Amino acid sequence: MAAESTTLPLDGRVALVTGGSRGIGREVSSNLAALGARVVVNYASNPAKAEELVAELASRGLRAAAVRADVSDPAAVRALFDRAEEAFGSPPHIVVACAGIMDAEYPALADTAVEDFDATFAVNTRGKFLVGREAARRIPPNSGGRIVTFSSSTVAVLPPGYAAYAASNAAVEAMTRILAKEVAAKGITANVVAPGPVRTELFLAGKDEAFLERVKKNHWAYSRDDRNRARGGVPGERGLVLGERSGYQGQWGRRVSAPPAEN
Repeated sequence: MAAESTTLPLDGRVALVTGGSRGIGREVSSNLAALGARVVVNYASNPAKAEELVAELASRGLRAAAVRADVSDPAAVRALFDRAEEAFGSPPHIVVACAGIMDAEYPALADTAVEDFDATFAVNTRGKFLVGREAARRIPPNSGGRIVTFSSSTVAVLPPGYAAYAASNAAVEAMTRILAKEVAAKGITANVVAPGPVRTELFLAGKDEAFLERVKKNHWAYSRDDRNRARGGVPGERGLVLGERSGYQGQWGRRVSAPPAEN
């Protein structure tokens, strides 16, 4: 009887995850590594968290490297992709853009400072534009390449206090749908994931228990059943985000699919 193959689904692939050291991004990085990918964990300001994750993965025999980069800076994004190739000897085959910020004061649009609006769009929108653009240029054609961006369920729910954040993510959804058409001829897919509430540092910042209870009561989360919808997600459940084909089949949020490319 032939021995079963132990080759992992993403063996030989290089993955790059922005915002990959904390929250949802951390779970994405861990999941990709567990599936066999060599993972570049991008971070912006907390090297300890990134190195902690790399060490944790190494202890399990998995390969990862932490790379600091500001995703809103074009030169830094180019350098990030260069470092990924230097670390693992190949351009990334999978690029996941998770990095994002949110104003923890949740101001009404009338009270939103221009500086805060610009900062939100710099990371959430410009950052994903720059990362998506570099991914489209660098992922080898016909290599089964995958580009995944993260948006937010606030784009559909439109809660007060989230004007800049929701708008920045709505732009990401539009860009990714167009990108999917543009890279299809190279055998690359692009998808955007819009998670519902997940108990990460980003989501919990500035929120009290009363707010969290209102989220549960209003069923803000999108999920498979009422029990899950009522409690909201936790980061560990984001483990299904990329799966074996780097497609999204997870439990939380919406998958925003792009229409097929026009002939």
